[in-house]
Amino acid sequence: MEREIFFAGGCFWGLERYMSLIPGVTETVAGYANGRTESPSYEDVCSGDTGYAETVRVRYDDGWISLPFLLERFCDVIDPASVNRQGNDIGEQYRSGIYYTDEADREIIEASLRGLQERTAKPVVVECKSLENFWPAEEYHQKYLEKNPNGYCHIPPSRFSEAETTSDEAALKKRLAALREKLTPLQYEVTQNAGTEPPFRNEYNNLFEPGIYVDVTSGEPLFLSTDKFESGCGWPSFSRPIAGSSVVERTDHAHGIERVEVRSRIAGSHLGHVFPDGPSELDGLRYCINSASLRFVPRDEMEAEGYGGFLEKLEKSRETKQ
Repeated sequence: MEREIFFAGGCFWGLERYMSLIPGVTETVAGYANGRTESPSYEDVCSGDTGYAETVRVRYDDGWISLPFLLERFCDVIDPASVNRQGNDIGEQYRSGIYYTDEADREIIEASLRGLQERTAKPVVVECKSLENFWPAEEYHQKYLEKNPNGYCHIPPSRFSEAETTSDEAALKKRLAALREKLTPLQYEVTQNAGTEPPFRNEYNNLFEPGIYVDVTSGEPLFLSTDKFESGCGWPSFSRPIAGSSVVERTDHAHGIERVEVRSRIAGSHLGHVFPDGPSELDGLRYCINSASLRFVPRDEMEAEGYGGFLEKLEKSRETKQ
């Protein structure tokens, strides 16, 4: 089930990027929380007169990640004893806080902060309050570091790499048990153990019907049928993912060679690899993906299955190709 929590910890550019990389987080939005005015602008908040804190709304799947785990990750990248300051950012808008919308979360947050205080010599000053209001920040603040990789950030770069590879062990055990029940042995081996299915003898290699390909474990959208092409390699090949943020690419040194592995961003499922030998007219990339990692949803079923938001993009892409 999707849940949400709100974190304030200095400049929201870095905190939004960091949280977005944690497997199990489904959405992050930079904004302003718990202030005294209506529809504040960035300039209003920076004036220090509104009472707002730069805050990130984090939505996550509690079947993949727990609130205690997210709280630990948040506290790892802030100075919990710093008053109205994180890094070089100073002011009330840069205070640290955790804001909840579900009263049941309060006890969990307070317990986490008590544990943090036991490990911290100075007094912990992180707020724990119910969310009073939240206003999304201006569009140029959203995914700022994704759009501006060299932009200012008070969080060390090494922490972003850690976020991508970190996992909630308790939630992981439960998830793996559930996946063993849900998936076929081949699907489990490929998605969870980075296995590879046989070439040519797999479900979607020769399928070119209109529709969308989603993660077989989580249902997150990955590829459109219009970006699929015949490569002759024996596995489904795509020129690009459905969105740049829908997959994560990592260097893979397995089998004594260096390749670029592709995983789904939210579930962390192994999908396959990406190679620079695709058609030049399709940007030169070939996302070589295991059928066992995918579930195909035909165009006529996309609306009913919750993928209606991608129909317009699919149709425009089909029209362009015709």
